Amino acid sequence: MTKQQYTAKNIQVLEGIEPIRRRPGMYIGSTDSRGLHHLLTEIVDNSIDESLSGEAKNIWVYLNNDDSAEVIDDGRGIPVDKHPSGLCALEVAMTKLHAGGKFDSGAYKVSGGLHGVGASCVNALSSKMTVEVRRNNKLYWQEYQRGKAVSKLKQKEPPKDGPKTGTRTIFIPDTQIFDNIKFDYKKVERSLRIRAYLIPNLFIHFFDQRKNYEKHFYFEGGIKSLLIRNNLNKGAICSPVHLTKTENNTEIEVAIQYVDDIEESIQSFVNVIPTPDEGTHVAGFRSGLTRIINKYATDQEIIKEDETFRGTDTREGLSAIVYVKMPGDQIQFESQTKTKLNNKEVRGLVRAMVEEGLGTYLEEHPREARAIIDKIQIGARARQAARAAREAVLRKGALSGGSLPGKLADCQSKDPKKSELFIVEGDSAGGSAKQGRDRKFQAIFPLRGKLLNTEQARLDKIIKFKELKNLILALGMGIGEEQEPDRLRYHQIIIMCDADVDGEHIATLLLTFFFRHMPYLIKNGHLYIAQPPLYKITAGKKSYYAYSDQEMIKITKEELTNQKYKLQRYKGLGEMNPDQLWETTMNPENRILKKIYIEDAQEADQTFDMLFGKEVPPRKHFIQSNAKMAELDI
Repeated sequence: MTKQQYTAKNIQVLEGIEPIRRRPGMYIGSTDSRGLHHLLTEIVDNSIDESLSGEAKNIWVYLNNDDSAEVIDDGRGIPVDKHPSGLCALEVAMTKLHAGGKFDSGAYKVSGGLHGVGASCVNALSSKMTVEVRRNNKLYWQEYQRGKAVSKLKQKEPPKDGPKTGTRTIFIPDTQIFDNIKFDYKKVERSLRIRAYLIPNLFIHFFDQRKNYEKHFYFEGGIKSLLIRNNLNKGAICSPVHLTKTENNTEIEVAIQYVDDIEESIQSFVNVIPTPDEGTHVAGFRSGLTRIINKYATDQEIIKEDETFRGTDTREGLSAIVYVKMPGDQIQFESQTKTKLNNKEVRGLVRAMVEEGLGTYLEEHPREARAIIDKIQIGARARQAARAAREAVLRKGALSGGSLPGKLADCQSKDPKKSELFIVEGDSAGGSAKQGRDRKFQAIFPLRGKLLNTEQARLDKIIKFKELKNLILALGMGIGEEQEPDRLRYHQIIIMCDADVDGEHIATLLLTFFFRHMPYLIKNGHLYIAQPPLYKITAGKKSYYAYSDQEMIKITKEELTNQKYKLQRYKGLGEMNPDQLWETTMNPENRILKKIYIEDAQEADQTFDMLFGKEVPPRKHFIQSNAKMAELDI
């Protein structure tokens, strides 16, 4: 075989915005729905930065019928005067990497943009973009295509209506980059609502022209109001605690409330940017919380000094929001997608503020302080009971890894990266899956009977439940504090249930279990849901499979026009023989898998709590509100 030569000709220099188009994932995380919505977030956050600087009072966001998105603000407007490079400042900001006003601390005291790639990144990944600027009693505008200016800067007298100053950006995501360029109004609405909470007294106006839908947001209470909304359907253990502090140009704001729950819920933000991967601000909060709770409990002689609570104990039932605002040129994010804060000094600032502020609150509110400590003590005892139950099972070898449950049909491969585990509903489907699978890399775990609702279940109860105990054993990484992700035996875990109401219920119970007790699997992309076909269409000797009603209609109308055919509606996986199950649902070349990921942890928490929690009224309201959307399957 001839070796390929490696010379200077192989060294490529990507100029301008070309790196963004070649490697979009480096700048927006992905090119799926998350990446698509990240484009809009980048433009919205530019307007948000104008508000943080005290300039913009209103932001308008439109989703238009031509798949474009439009963002308008009444801030100062992007400068349009000549830049030292020879271009106008607007064109520099929109077409050059690492160009923007966020590098000059005099222009923006607080901002989310750091690297100067936000607007130019959106421009590069859009088939068309137009930016209008109102400044100096003039309206300026320029047009772009895929990151390059296709017109010179133009100007005219501005119309009498609308803001006197500000920026208007319209862009259409590029179909060469994204498979789907249709924005989800619910995702956009959720993102805008959060930002309105984080910036009190800012009006955000949202319009979806495609649905003739509009929503307007304005809040004065900030993160305290957001915390109250998050805990709307949860029993409060104490009133919300709101702490603030400013030091060295860094503003820290924390809202805390304990609720009648066993889960921990912490949202964190830096300059209105959500940080789902947390960072030093959340680490400082957790450290300060544990220290001051233990100090108060020992000072009040509620616990002895050698009986201090663990961090996990102090966070059971905790609902909190940690919000840090600081100069953009001082922020150290882990990447351009800004999901984790790395500033080491922030940890100490947040910890000290929480210790001081929460300590004062506990001293001044002894009754609520005692309710918090009682709640934490219950959690600590439950943790100790769970550990005792786990160790009892370990002694019997059930979770030691030395033996696997007999119901598991394991695969031959010992490489987790190449191994798959199908969690299959029922014995019949489990039998078909065992016969139809590829034994080299596919393992089958059949579920029997009713599954435990783990939404409010503590670990000791879960371990005692046979089906879940065996599933934990099959996965191999343990559960609770002793989880060892490196021992995970399968890197693809696939829930495969019937395509009916019962199957969806079982799948939701499994998702609840993984979300609450094994979130590592979701966060690291190991969890999937299989999509079995809904229909089998037989025309002569030829068979077709349809995975949705729309696909069935398309096949019968377009491919089987004027032909006689037989339509079979699958009620369950057990109706398929092993070959059919392999061909339609298990074969990597043909199957359809839905990857599970957490887009909004707070909303996911509220959804699971509403569907499977103790409070009945929210669930009843949900059913009544959505009953008309349900389809009757006869």
